[in-house]
Amino acid sequence: MNIIDSSQMPKSNGHYSMCIEHNGTLYTAGQLPIDPETEAIPESIEDQTQLVLEKIETIIQAAGSSKDQIIQMRLYVSDISLWSRINAVYAEFFGDHKPVRAVIPTRELHYGCLIEVEALAAK
Repeated sequence: MNIIDSSQMPKSNGHYSMCIEHNGTLYTAGQLPIDPETEAIPESIEDQTQLVLEKIETIIQAAGSSKDQIIQMRLYVSDISLWSRINAVYAEFFGDHKPVRAVIPTRELHYGCLIEVEALAAK
């Protein structure tokens, strides 16, 4: 097991790693739509979704992989009625690549965010 740490990755706000590699698989921590530089949270679900996907991409790139190597995504959504809007951003982000995916409706997410995403990727 190897903890991946890079200045290019967002910094964790707690006692956890952003990414761990084990046997050639990258595991990312759940990402909230909080801008790493400004700490702002976008208002729209589209902007929140885009931001978390870009954060996941930044993390796995810093670990030596790419979004086309993502195997699985888990999306935690505070309001399942937003699903079609989330899926539109997700589909545009990934294009022809279709990782396996789970969508988990939740109640409230930390800081009032509407979405949190984690990923598994091949290195």
